[in-house]
Amino acid sequence: MALAPQNFNRAPAPPQIYNTTPQPAAQNYNTAPQPAAQNYSTAPVPAAQKYNTAPPAAQNYNPALAPAAQSYDPALAPAAQSYNPAFAPAAQNYNPAFAPAAQNYYKPPTTTRRGGDSYNRPGRRQFSATSDDSALTNQILATDRSRDRPYDVKSIPLKHILQTVDVILARVTKPDIHGAFLVPGAVGAHDALNLEHEKTLHATLSSLQDNYDVPTGLFNAISCEIFGKWLSGEDPNKTTMDILDIVQHHDWDEKLVLVLGAFAVKDGEFWLVAQLYTTNPLAKAIGQLKQVQEILERAGTTLKPKFESYNNLVRAIINVTKCVVQLHDLQRDPHVTTEHESAATTAHIPTAVYWTIRSIVVASSQLLGITGMGPEYLIEAWELSSLAHKLENIHSHLQENLDRLYEIIKRKKDDEALAAIAYILETPHIDNVKPLRVLFYKDDLPALYDCYNKKRVDIDVLKRKTVILFISELDVVNENEYMIVQNMYMEKRHSPVRPESQYEVVWVPIVDTWTDAKYQQFEELRRNMEWYTVFHPSVVSPTVIRYIRKKDKWNFQKKPLLVVMDPQGKIVHTNAVHMMCIWGSVAFPFTSSKEKLLWEEETWRMELLADSLDQNLINWIAEGKYICLYGGEDMEWIRNFTRAAKKVAAESGIQLELLYVGKSKPKEKVVKNIMTTIQFEKLSHTLEWNLIWFFWVRLESMWQSRGQQLQTEALRSGRLTDSLKSDAVMQGIISMLSFGSSDRGWAVIGTGSAGMSKANGEHMFRSLNEFNLWNRRVNEIGFVPALNEYLDGVYKQAPHHCTNLILPATGLMPETVACAECGRLMERFTMFRCCTD
Repeated sequence: MALAPQNFNRAPAPPQIYNTTPQPAAQNYNTAPQPAAQNYSTAPVPAAQKYNTAPPAAQNYNPALAPAAQSYDPALAPAAQSYNPAFAPAAQNYNPAFAPAAQNYYKPPTTTRRGGDSYNRPGRRQFSATSDDSALTNQILATDRSRDRPYDVKSIPLKHILQTVDVILARVTKPDIHGAFLVPGAVGAHDALNLEHEKTLHATLSSLQDNYDVPTGLFNAISCEIFGKWLSGEDPNKTTMDILDIVQHHDWDEKLVLVLGAFAVKDGEFWLVAQLYTTNPLAKAIGQLKQVQEILERAGTTLKPKFESYNNLVRAIINVTKCVVQLHDLQRDPHVTTEHESAATTAHIPTAVYWTIRSIVVASSQLLGITGMGPEYLIEAWELSSLAHKLENIHSHLQENLDRLYEIIKRKKDDEALAAIAYILETPHIDNVKPLRVLFYKDDLPALYDCYNKKRVDIDVLKRKTVILFISELDVVNENEYMIVQNMYMEKRHSPVRPESQYEVVWVPIVDTWTDAKYQQFEELRRNMEWYTVFHPSVVSPTVIRYIRKKDKWNFQKKPLLVVMDPQGKIVHTNAVHMMCIWGSVAFPFTSSKEKLLWEEETWRMELLADSLDQNLINWIAEGKYICLYGGEDMEWIRNFTRAAKKVAAESGIQLELLYVGKSKPKEKVVKNIMTTIQFEKLSHTLEWNLIWFFWVRLESMWQSRGQQLQTEALRSGRLTDSLKSDAVMQGIISMLSFGSSDRGWAVIGTGSAGMSKANGEHMFRSLNEFNLWNRRVNEIGFVPALNEYLDGVYKQAPHHCTNLILPATGLMPETVACAECGRLMERFTMFRCCTD
């Protein structure tokens, strides 16, 4: 966070002459030898960057002017002593004093006093966090030579140094730990906390390597810059730039960790003496010379706000450092593209490193103020707080980039894992073990549970078997698919040696968020099952669930799926529930090709419509009788229709059996009352209540299965015409679903494998009542053809009709559907229904 502009008016000072002298071509920065009391020499650096600076005895600042594109030429200061050098040209220069007038720093005249230089008071040495960001960024980037790294500049053990720094600065970043050894009398009160903290530190240190190369020379050089320049009152920006020069051949994360390491050593020395002061003679002796007793006495009173602001700044420094290190690590991740690297690192890390190092310089000044100059020379708490706030903003921005990059990497890794799963599931294998282990895996432990034998089992029990993956949510017991699977599995248990019984079912529950209540529900459900299930929901990984939900894969939404895997591990059907519902075990091995073959053999006939729903149906079909299926909820119409049908059958000499099958989505109470009346009055046979739902669910499955087959054939052949309208079987299914969607009566009449007559209740009753008008045609062409011929005329004479068709909202949903009675396109509406009856 930038502070408001702060002009620091400097007290008049003796004239300061700025003279520059040309540098030699090699650009070694070496000052003339200093007087004995003021010699200052930096540690050696690479040849192109050596410099030794020290002010002459008269305190005149004489920077050597570099030639051409590698120098800066500061203008003479005005009377107010403002120091505002011009920005350096080209990419090779940086201007240490990048700040505008509001940021000029004054170095007051030096006088002798205890502890070092004297500063203009009452104002203390102050640090501003504002800057011209654009100019500053260019100067920072100009210091970096990491791409031209000499072969003798070794990489540093970054992670090890950072972990060690964590241990050292843990005492700074834990205020409670401070109090335990800084505040007199507080040690005993915090013994347990100290002990726990010590254990944590020892555990961290024990995880490090015993020895690793520490760049001691760099630490010393950086330490000299940080702590040596403070006494001369140098601008912290200039000190920061000098430090960046020292570490110019290192990457940005290394630069920051090196500076933080040098700071941590000095910081740790003080806190170590402070901690051992009361117990260790050597620490006590050193502490006396450093006046630690005075600091300890004031730590919990007047110095407390300053300690807190210091700790906050150090915490912010550590947070930004760790973030920079993590971002640099991500640069090397193959999942991060060049664009992402540029957005997350190149544009922001150098500036973040600069401000963090500058904050370390300021924090070091505060530390020296405590340990060397005395408390009266400490920086104001608000100044440290403002700098800490700026670092917090920087950290927040870097963390956002870091989180975004982690999300990108996670998504790309998930995509790779998804592609690997898809490859394994969609590639033939010798057996199905490998694909099953991809779907169900948990720490090499048995992943499945045998619900019948109540024991945990391995995937090998499914080896070389057809496996049906029953995928659903937890609220599955009342679903139609559950009842279909249950009925088929009962049939399998009854005849286990039949070829059609050589398959196994595995229930795979899919839940977005698992809770204790849902775990309990899962365990209760599997207790009532007889097939296999996953031992624990966690054996199905999030990536597998993503594959299951993916629209172009298995497309699981809410409705249960029955996905079929053959003995070789190939997925042969992504939802076989409809073919199982239509044909039962005849559909084994439940492949898409088998479904296609079954439909190719089908015609619109009574055997397809009624199949083996009831034993009476099987007998009637075998005996060649005419069968009339009828429904609706109009009891008066039912009485009239059944009497008329029996009369026509007797007059035409046919054997006719009537069976009441209700309607789609029936209300249990209403339909059961109708069935009771039919049985009591002996009007006809009735289908059992628990089979009425199956009759209509099976018709919906026919709609889905047949419709999908027609669409696939149309796409394959390139004939994208309305195949639903031209297909006789599909038209028969649509008619039946239209009948079932209405409360009115309806009827279908036919024999086992021949054609059928179908009509709504009004038209069918009228045709039967007028049998005398078409009875002669029965002898000529047959009963069903004659009835159909007369019904055609009834349709043409009908003044109007209203036909509804209610379809499930899942699966096949065509744009248009033709009316089953007149052939016109039906209007389309959306209906929401709630029925608790």
